[in-house]
Amino acid sequence: MTSTLTETSLFSSAPSPISLPCTSQQLVILVGGKGTRLGSLTQNTPKPLMPIDEHRVFLDFLLHGVLRQGFRHVLLIAGHLGDQVAHRYAYRRILGADIDVMIEPEPMGTAGALAFAKQALADRFILMNGDTIFDTNIRAVDALLSNTPDAVCSMGLREIEDVSRYGAVDIDDDGLVLRFQEKNADAARKSGVINAGIYALRRSVLDLIPDRPTSLEQDVLPVLADRGHIVGVASSGYFLDIGLPETLQKAQKELPNRPRPVIFFDRDGVLNIDHGYTHSPDQWEWVPGAIDAIKAANDAGIAVVVVTNQAGVARGYYGEPDIWSLHHHIQLQLNLRGAFIDQFYYCPDHPDAVVDSYRAPAPLGRKPSPAMLLRAIRQLRLDANRAIFVGDQQSDMDAAAAIGIPGLLFQGGRLDNFLFSSPAWASLIF
Repeated sequence: MTSTLTETSLFSSAPSPISLPCTSQQLVILVGGKGTRLGSLTQNTPKPLMPIDEHRVFLDFLLHGVLRQGFRHVLLIAGHLGDQVAHRYAYRRILGADIDVMIEPEPMGTAGALAFAKQALADRFILMNGDTIFDTNIRAVDALLSNTPDAVCSMGLREIEDVSRYGAVDIDDDGLVLRFQEKNADAARKSGVINAGIYALRRSVLDLIPDRPTSLEQDVLPVLADRGHIVGVASSGYFLDIGLPETLQKAQKELPNRPRPVIFFDRDGVLNIDHGYTHSPDQWEWVPGAIDAIKAANDAGIAVVVVTNQAGVARGYYGEPDIWSLHHHIQLQLNLRGAFIDQFYYCPDHPDAVVDSYRAPAPLGRKPSPAMLLRAIRQLRLDANRAIFVGDQQSDMDAAAAIGIPGLLFQGGRLDNFLFSSPAWASLIF
């Protein structure tokens, strides 16, 4: 008998039985630019398809980084050499997200592309550029839109030391975007925030976009700012635009060598109050500080992975669809707070199973085995040298020890305070 080792998440292959109101599930990526600053490199290849290593192109890395945050549908709006984009991605399913490609008949600009694709747009969606990676918490940008009823757009802003090269975004203390300043290379060096090219948008933004080439940055966003309809959230995450030959070379050097640090969490008794074989949304009760701990990891660019034994399946108390449904419920609650879990891994096997298919004398996936941790490290390209495991059982600590990562034994209280007071947390941040 082989052990069952499986995973679920917002982007798993399991169908979601729960609707996701007030969160964006569609990701729209603009991949239509000609990339003229790259010269002959983009003569026969679209800029987002620039090769990074032997097998992967830039857009592969971009998709892997953002789809871990749980989007169900990706729309790629292509233009220049768009048939290549369609050939590589159209009708594919990546990390549980369905990929569609639309090709503009002519260049329409960053806003005109939305007008071109309006029939395919959801009531709210995330918009980003396909030639830039900004490793930030997009769910926080999306939650900001949810929590600001008058906003049509929320945007990701990047904190930098010198805004004169890019043009600054002026915001007030509440995050309301007041105005956009043009770049000025002659201006005095000044720190601030710039537009990082990530937006959560309501469909009503289309009311401002004519059916002709239009720029989102120059024609639409200033109007929304004047009306008080844009809010922004700033971070200082990894940022890379491959618009120049030297930045493309930087991408080829850095992107294949950026494994993400990770916090593994046990589920029952760590993230939720364990009332015994929790398997339905009405049983779920967050441990105080758990959502804050997860969001802090998201904001810091640290992967969050749940690894949980689920012997209740083997004992016949509930089925695997109940686990999928509960995990979708957890993700919904996290998304509404601007947070997410990268992936759930669970093992339903047990030696004393009453369901024959889950009976295994020595389940390979069940903790204290480190099998779930190792699978996550391999599949999600995580940094095993920058990993910790927070659990509430000795089996969790044994699983951590088996692969040489710190194990933190949580015994109650606020999870965020417990985590942040640990030197192991500091080792992931710095």
